[in-house]
Amino acid sequence: MENLKDYGIFMLDSEGRIVTWSLGAERILGYKEEEILDHNFCEIFTPHDIGKEQPQLELREAREKGRAEDERWHIRKDGSRFWASGVVTPLRDDQGVLRGFAKVLRDITERKRYEERMEEENQRKDEFLAMLSHELRNPLAAISNAAHVLKLEGLVRVNDAADIIERQVNGLVGLVNDLTDVSRMMSGKIHLQIERVRLNDVIDRAIEAVQHVIDAHNHKLSLSIPNEAIWVDADTNRLQQAFANVLNNAAKYTDPGGQIRLVVERAGNEAFVRFIDNGSGIPAEMLDRIFDLFIQADRSLDRSQGGLGIGLTLVRRLVEMHGGKIVASSKGIGLGSEFVIRLPVVSEIVAPASETETKPLRPAKKLRLILAEDNPDTAQTMAILLRKLGHEIEVIHDGVRVLEAAQVRKPDVLLLDIGLPGLNGYEIAERVRQDPELNGIPLIAISGYGQPQDLEHSKLAGFQLHLVKPVNFQHLQEALNELSGPHDA
Repeated sequence: MENLKDYGIFMLDSEGRIVTWSLGAERILGYKEEEILDHNFCEIFTPHDIGKEQPQLELREAREKGRAEDERWHIRKDGSRFWASGVVTPLRDDQGVLRGFAKVLRDITERKRYEERMEEENQRKDEFLAMLSHELRNPLAAISNAAHVLKLEGLVRVNDAADIIERQVNGLVGLVNDLTDVSRMMSGKIHLQIERVRLNDVIDRAIEAVQHVIDAHNHKLSLSIPNEAIWVDADTNRLQQAFANVLNNAAKYTDPGGQIRLVVERAGNEAFVRFIDNGSGIPAEMLDRIFDLFIQADRSLDRSQGGLGIGLTLVRRLVEMHGGKIVASSKGIGLGSEFVIRLPVVSEIVAPASETETKPLRPAKKLRLILAEDNPDTAQTMAILLRKLGHEIEVIHDGVRVLEAAQVRKPDVLLLDIGLPGLNGYEIAERVRQDPELNGIPLIAISGYGQPQDLEHSKLAGFQLHLVKPVNFQHLQEALNELSGPHDA
C-alpha cells in the first residue's frame, strides 16, 4: 500500500472516521497520519461550496451498491483545491456486517485543467467560426446586391455599385490577409526586413492607410508628433501594419464624430506612440485578455464593429518582434481607451537606405496574352479588363492546352494560375523553359497562394512576377508594361 504514492489510500470505520493513512494520502492531502486519524471523512477534504453532503452520499452509495465513484474538487490542508477521482468500497465481515470503508483517491488536477483549457479553446474556436461566418456573409451579401443592381439598373447606378463591390472586396482581402498573417505568426513564419527608418514616416503611412475609415466615421484625428526625427530599426511595412491596426480599431470603436489623438513622445532610449480615443472603452475584465487570439470586447449579437479578434494579437506580436511592448488601458465602458506602443529608438542617426528610383511607365502597348485560369468567372472578368487595356487575350481553362496555344500564338506574356487542372502552373513554367521556342516568354503567376514559400517557389520555377488574387490591376498593368520589351531566353 505504501508504494502507491500516486494514490491516496485510507480506511474509514463504519461512521466514516479515518483509521489508516498512507504516504500517498499524506502527499496528496498534506496531513500527516498522527494529525488526521479519527477525523471524520465527511468533515474535511471537501470545499465549502460543494458541501458535506457529497462525501456522505458517496458512503451511502458504497453501502447500498457496493461501490461509489466520483470526480470532484477536494481541498488540501493548506487550503489549495485539487481535482481528484475517488473510489469508495465497503468493508464487510463474514456475516456481511459493515465494518468500514476503503477510500482510494487520485489527484488528476492537471488533466482537469487541460480539459478546461481545451473546452475554453473549443469555445473560442466556435466563437471565431461564428464571427468569421458573420464577417464573410456581410460583404458577400453587399457584393451580391451590388451585382443585382448592375443587372437591374443598367448604367444609371453602375459607379455606385462598383464602389460598393470594391469596398467589400477590399474588406474580404483584409480578412484573408489577417487570417494568413495570424497563421504565419502562430507557426513562427513571420520574418522582418529590418532597416533604419524614421518613426514619423511610418506613422504617416499608417494614417494614410486608415484615413478613409476615419473620414467615413467623421472623426477628428489630432496629432502631437515631435519635429525632430526619431529613428528606429524596423520593418516599415510590418510596423505600419501594427500602427494602422490600432488606429483602425480606434476609428471602429468610437461613435461617429469622435475624437482620436495620436501622440508620439521620446523618453531616453524609447519612443512612446499613444493612441487615445473617446470611444466605447474596454471592460476591466477584458484588459488582460484583449491581445489574446480570437478575443473581442464586442460580443453583442449585431456585432456592429465587425472583426475576427485577431488584429490586436498580430499587433502585439509585431511590436514584440521589434523589441517593443504594447499595453491597453481604459476607465470602463463608454469612457474611451488608450493603447501605448513602446519601441526602442536608435541613438545614432544614419542615412536611410536609398529608395529605389521609380521608373516612369512606358506607354502601354498592345500585347498578345494567354490567360490560364480554371475559374470561369475570374477568367471572364480578368479578360474583360485586360481587353479594355487594349490587349489581345486568349483564355484557357486547363493546363494541358496552354502549351499548345503558346506554340501557335507565341504570346508576349503568359498569365498562369498555379492551381490548374491537367498541368499546374509550376509544371507549365518548367516545360516553357525547356522549350527553345517558348523559353523567352515572360511568365506571371496569378494565384490564391501568397505565402513567402509560394513566392519563392514561383521564382525558382521561372516566373518573373507572382500576383496574389484578387489582383491589383494597376500592378498588373505596370508589370505588363515592364515585361513588354525584349527579354533574354
